[in-house]
Amino acid sequence: MSNHTQEHRTVAPILDAIANWVKKYRQAVGLRGELANCGAEEVALIARDIGVSPEELRFAASKGPHAADELPKLLRALGVDPQKLASDDPAIMRSLERICISCGHKNQCQHDLAAGTAASHYRDYCPNAMSLDELFHSK
Repeated sequence: MSNHTQEHRTVAPILDAIANWVKKYRQAVGLRGELANCGAEEVALIARDIGVSPEELRFAASKGPHAADELPKLLRALGVDPQKLASDDPAIMRSLERICISCGHKNQCQHDLAAGTAASHYRDYCPNAMSLDELFHSK
């Protein structure tokens, strides 16, 4: 194996991580920019259509398009079909998403999801834990 190949294998993951960060940053800036171009009435209409306040809409947009990506993964880990939940009770799903967006424990959640331990550890840090437990006990 040549030194060039070894260098490429060492540097490639770093470059991929940087490229991924730049992509996420551009997406987040784009969303904020699009919402910033809307007038107050238009923001209010969009917010009302999706069942949130204009402030919540702005907050969610500032977090980027993948701010609640952990929720469907956690639901699946708990044996719940996220699409069925969203279809059966969109208000509950929106509420869970809102809380997930603002969660400060993304790294722990992502780690547990990757390790396959999220179902047994989410109660330790997930701000949706009580809601999820209540949801499962009511069914």
